[in-house]
Amino acid sequence: MLKSVRKFLPGKLGRKGAVVPVVRLHGPIGLASPLRPGMSLSTVASPLERAFSHKDAPAVALIVNSPGGSPVQSRLIFQRIRQLAEEKSKDVLVFVEDVAASGGYMIALAGDEIIADATSIVGSIGVVAAGFGFSDLIGRLGIERRVYTAGEKKVVLDPFQPEREEDVVHLRALQQEVHEVFIEMVRARRGDVLSNSPDLFSGLFWTGRTARDLGLVDRLGDLRSVVKERFGKETELRLVGAPRSIFPRRPSVGISVSTEGLADDLVAAAEIRALWARFGL
Repeated sequence: MLKSVRKFLPGKLGRKGAVVPVVRLHGPIGLASPLRPGMSLSTVASPLERAFSHKDAPAVALIVNSPGGSPVQSRLIFQRIRQLAEEKSKDVLVFVEDVAASGGYMIALAGDEIIADATSIVGSIGVVAAGFGFSDLIGRLGIERRVYTAGEKKVVLDPFQPEREEDVVHLRALQQEVHEVFIEMVRARRGDVLSNSPDLFSGLFWTGRTARDLGLVDRLGDLRSVVKERFGKETELRLVGAPRSIFPRRPSVGISVSTEGLADDLVAAAEIRALWARFGL
């Protein structure tokens, strides 16, 4: 009789097992447009705070599915997770879905244990910058580029001007600094289990199975199986999302689209598509 009515009882009386909060960290990091908000500290801070506020939870589970993006936002999210884990004395279990690459892997490093599927894509520990050069094109079209600056380096790597070697050298120096920070983070969090592979920090990426052998993840598995194995079959997984506003959105009478906003959105969409496509997704 008690078993049949338990589910109707409030609070702990209605539960037989532990509750493990789950937060999804999905999408490119920092890339944003009016119609495609990117993952950043501001978008994930609230669900992270709510997840770690579960006093009786034995751990917090994070589902990471990201091809990377902004190194700054990746590092900020990593730091917030570790701060909350230490403040609340919670273990952090990270589960990789399709991909945890570049900034996505940087976030995954916040886990006390990283679990991936055998076919997940993991790694890409490096830094990349990409763009296009249009200096010859605008010349053929008879377009004159006019730029006025205070500071001779203000238009470094302008895509409408010829590339200069000194500018590329400067960019690569910046990339090297960021790469070194990334490597330091990996060694600090995974140094005791990392392999000695010379390709580890080359920017290559691997399947979850190979990533396990390289020490980039701890084991293969999935969220439900691992959590119930560790904390009991009665463990409840509770997805934590961003809080909803109590004020519903009012329907728009009309639609206004600016040319500038549409162009920005198209560029952001192309960049996001390119990030996922790099990993065959």
